[in-house]
Amino acid sequence: MMTQKGSMKPVKKKKTEEPELEPLCCCEYIDRNGEKNHVATCLCDCQDLDEGCDRWITCKSLQPETCERIMDTISDRLRIPWLRGAKKVNISIIPPLVLLPVFLHVASWHFLLGVVVLTSLPVLALWYYYLTHRRKEQTLFFLSLGLFSLGYMYYVFLQEVVPKGRVGPVQLAVLTCGLFLILLALHRAKKNPGYLSNPASGDRALSSSQLECLNRKGQEKTKGFPGADMSGSLNNRTTKDDPKGSSRMPAGSPTKAKEDWCAKCQLVRPARAWHCRICGICVRRMDHHCVWINSCVGESNHQAFILALLIFLLTSVYGITLTLDTICRDRSVFTALFYCPGVYANYSSALSFTCVWYSVIITAGMAYIFLIQLINISYNVTEREVQQALRQKTGRRLLCGLIVDTEYFYGSSRAFLK
Repeated sequence: MMTQKGSMKPVKKKKTEEPELEPLCCCEYIDRNGEKNHVATCLCDCQDLDEGCDRWITCKSLQPETCERIMDTISDRLRIPWLRGAKKVNISIIPPLVLLPVFLHVASWHFLLGVVVLTSLPVLALWYYYLTHRRKEQTLFFLSLGLFSLGYMYYVFLQEVVPKGRVGPVQLAVLTCGLFLILLALHRAKKNPGYLSNPASGDRALSSSQLECLNRKGQEKTKGFPGADMSGSLNNRTTKDDPKGSSRMPAGSPTKAKEDWCAKCQLVRPARAWHCRICGICVRRMDHHCVWINSCVGESNHQAFILALLIFLLTSVYGITLTLDTICRDRSVFTALFYCPGVYANYSSALSFTCVWYSVIITAGMAYIFLIQLINISYNVTEREVQQALRQKTGRRLLCGLIVDTEYFYGSSRAFLK
């Protein structure tokens, strides 16, 4: 309304009160379409699944898009009742929990079945790894497989090996402590590997201060490996014989700035940082994305990752030794692993022997990863830098591919081989 001076009084607007959402019960949830749904209706109103079943019954092929929609629907409706709404369960967790005990029990029926099953398990795991790695998708399959394998092997050891009386309380306590140390190291390795956060400034372009940061990169040192040159990539590494090698590519050049600028995270990456396409974020001194922990291995968790591998190898070898000493008496561990007569006469010993060979396969794979990590640390390179050197054809494989020699480390690697 108007005042005497003709000025307009500000009119107070009433705040529109938003309707309060009703709290969800333990079996209700909000689906991917933003609608309230119930766990009991998980099989209702699924046109994609109905279409897939109809085409399967009539022996017609399914389109890849239809299969993806069916999997998205299943993963969205697979939930368990929880406080304040049903919680979503990742579908990739379930297969190891169901298939691993079934496969191991089938493999313990006969020697030939054991050979077939234990040979097919690594093949299936590698196939699933390359399938998810090609799609750049996160999966909990390998984390679930690793944790459930630890728990199930320990369960079989308690149920089938300990009652035979060959394992003492001290040996059982040592094995149990090793298992808990593995879980603690994995918990530490699962934490933040060194994610880079987006700077608070809203400026998305390369400012002068960011370019100065790039110019100072050649003078910084790595935190994890003292005395290492923080050059950011293999193309900027220098050796003692070439002290002026850093002048090949000026740090402030447009090419260098383009390499260090992450368009997805909208930030300037520090030296040796990289953007993980699976996690969708940049990681400091990124080594690789490990599917066994469903996280990247970077500056903050690299030591915990190496420690977890070491403790696992020691505990696994100790458990294998105790089991073989129990089911194949009066034989050395190596001999009992390949020749243990009468082991399939008893189902209990057959299951234990099958679990031993499963543990040997897993231990061999982890030992290979551990060896590669030690070699990379001795050469002061990350796994990403090794793969980058191979893609750019600036490195060559030595010693059956265990060592990747680059032109910048040629002199040091030749002295190492001598």
